[in-house]
Amino acid sequence: MAICYENHRPKTSANRCSQNDATSLYKCRKFTIPNISDIAPCSSFNNQDHYKKPIAQKDEIWLKIREEARYDVEKEPILSDYYFRSILSHCSLESSLANHLAMKLSNSNLQINILCEIFMGIFNEDQDIRKSIRFDLSAVKERDPACISHVHCILNFKGFLAIQSHRIAHKLWSQDRKTLALLVQNRVSEVFGVDIHPGARIGHGILLDHATGVVIGETSVIGNNVSILHNVTLGGTGKVCGDRHPKIGDGVLIGACSSILGNVKIGEGAKIGAGSVVLKDVPARTTAVGNPARLLGGKENPIKLNIIPNLTMDHTSFLCNSPDYVI
Repeated sequence: MAICYENHRPKTSANRCSQNDATSLYKCRKFTIPNISDIAPCSSFNNQDHYKKPIAQKDEIWLKIREEARYDVEKEPILSDYYFRSILSHCSLESSLANHLAMKLSNSNLQINILCEIFMGIFNEDQDIRKSIRFDLSAVKERDPACISHVHCILNFKGFLAIQSHRIAHKLWSQDRKTLALLVQNRVSEVFGVDIHPGARIGHGILLDHATGVVIGETSVIGNNVSILHNVTLGGTGKVCGDRHPKIGDGVLIGACSSILGNVKIGEGAKIGAGSVVLKDVPARTTAVGNPARLLGGKENPIKLNIIPNLTMDHTSFLCNSPDYVI
């Protein structure tokens, strides 16, 4: 464990830890990689054999994450314990992610080892989730200029963590373990500020940029390679039951503070401008802006996008072609 020199050296003036100095904890701390016995592993990994398993050599993204973790530790030795427990002590991306999510979502009534066992069991049994995790990681790294590394994403990006938590909750929901699924949803909402109903169906390659305030209703469907910014709502229009939430096509970009309400369809490659309120279908490869939202170019002859917006993350180029824009 990381220890204070004071506990292991004579209390001389040269090495004494000041009890009143708030910074002495860091000045006097010796940062070392902890022993395996110091780790609180998933209950399914309670034996030492787990840590003797070879690292998956064919998983390039996991090898890259480990490489980035070692580099970060060299730059910031103060993080050595944290990185070891979160990344370097694990033999797979799934193990690391299950442990990290369990740490984040646990509380006094939800033990880490129980959550980790549940999460790891779902990762092990669902290959599609394992693939989606990697697509999502790549999406964040490629589309968000603030993401400096894959390991930074897996440890610190709450949008990524919220989506992976939802994948777990959705699996539980589909297994008719609805009480547990709703519990996971609630914890994700409390911890990450993202509220996704476990019944919502979400594809791969998803970017939740910033993520704070995102709300996605029960019957929502989101395609692949979709980018969604903060404070976006995919909601209903009242208390009607049944299929009542939006359907988002592949490659869609949804700007910050937008609301898409009702069982409406957003076509593939469409763009929803920031702050828009969408109440009707949006055709593929078009741009909808405003409150209520209108199609650029008009309903009869809307301007078609030539580039998939979710990849460019371009929110403002349409203004060049808009004679109505005034500042």
